[in-house]
Amino acid sequence: MTQVTSKNKTAFAPQLSVPATYMRGGTSKGTFFKLSDLPERCQVAGESRDNFLLRVIGSPDPYGKQIDGLGNGSSSTSKTVILSASDKSDHDVNYLFGQVNIAKPMIDWAGNCGNLTAAVGACAINMGLVDADKINNSINDNAESGICEVRIWQENIGKTIIAHVPVYKGANNKVQVQETGDFELDGVTFLAAEVKIEFIDPVDATSDMFPTGNLVDDFDVSGYGLTTDSVKATFISAGIPTIFLKAEDLGFTGTELQGDINGDNELLTKLEKIRAKGGVAMGLFKDVSEAQTSQHIPKVAWVGAAQSYTASSGKSVDAGEIDLVVRAMSMGQLHHAMMGTAAVAIAAAATTQGTLVNEAAGGQKFDEVRFGHPSGTLLVGGKTEQVDGRWQAKKVSMSRSARRIMVGEVFVPADAF
Repeated sequence: MTQVTSKNKTAFAPQLSVPATYMRGGTSKGTFFKLSDLPERCQVAGESRDNFLLRVIGSPDPYGKQIDGLGNGSSSTSKTVILSASDKSDHDVNYLFGQVNIAKPMIDWAGNCGNLTAAVGACAINMGLVDADKINNSINDNAESGICEVRIWQENIGKTIIAHVPVYKGANNKVQVQETGDFELDGVTFLAAEVKIEFIDPVDATSDMFPTGNLVDDFDVSGYGLTTDSVKATFISAGIPTIFLKAEDLGFTGTELQGDINGDNELLTKLEKIRAKGGVAMGLFKDVSEAQTSQHIPKVAWVGAAQSYTASSGKSVDAGEIDLVVRAMSMGQLHHAMMGTAAVAIAAAATTQGTLVNEAAGGQKFDEVRFGHPSGTLLVGGKTEQVDGRWQAKKVSMSRSARRIMVGEVFVPADAF
């Protein structure tokens, strides 16, 4: 028997445990933290915080599965959220989002996650970040349930979001978040409680919602393998910077599912080149090479007229129940449903007459549209107007749902950050 001595012991780092909540928000999942629960050096932006969150999710993973973390090898689940009590007047909670790259040691902090936004209000209430009197007063004395309006400051983009969180009186009349219900969200298997989300002034007052100044541009795509060197494009910055193209110009129908796109490396490369070129056109990049370090923005999406198709679940979507079809790329892959922030862009573009999105829906004036996506349909509303010659989105709304999946501790090797 070999005797183990202090000289031949293998050095190792112990694991540290940190309180965390694992939640579904919309059609995404993420790991939520309260800022004050993070290790002190991870409470500020920097390498330590990024390395900690990368290890939590299980990135970078050359196998693409994130087996050694809480990610699931999908852009929809490779997400982190940090919440804190808001220091902004008339706001309840600060919300910081990080999109974790699966294969690279990189977190993109440039944009928001609209799907996880649906979980922020509920999580903030459960973490004790929302004033107790506000929560209690959200239910009338003679009622058993109500709506708690949680005002969120989205730190990534510096915008206000309002989450209308359903609450009820539980044991001992304690007001609690209602998570189960009868609301159906395509892309999510089970029913849950509806959470209405409002994105307030999603475009900077000093900026144009259409960064090129045009509702539709002639977009040079020469050398990208399309049948033409120039296509029509709507470049919009609302919710998240997005490049909208006509499905037919890409050789698509607008009814594609993930299997039609994500297994074709040549096609994915073509779409990534278009995304990078579009980022330059929008002023996000000086050169297409910069797109490699900003995979979260901009998004590429394509639109088409309403048409019948079979969703990924096998559900039939009838052309008569939708206004248009939309497909969008997220982190280099076709999204399985629709990103919440891209839905904001769709709502803003669809309710602005003259955009490709509006034209695909029929070209008339809309206050809301229902679009078809790979998992089903989604209804979004918007109000846009011109202010001093610039288009602005005053408000965009949609309904999602959210649910706690796990509350506990996440373990991370101490030498990982």
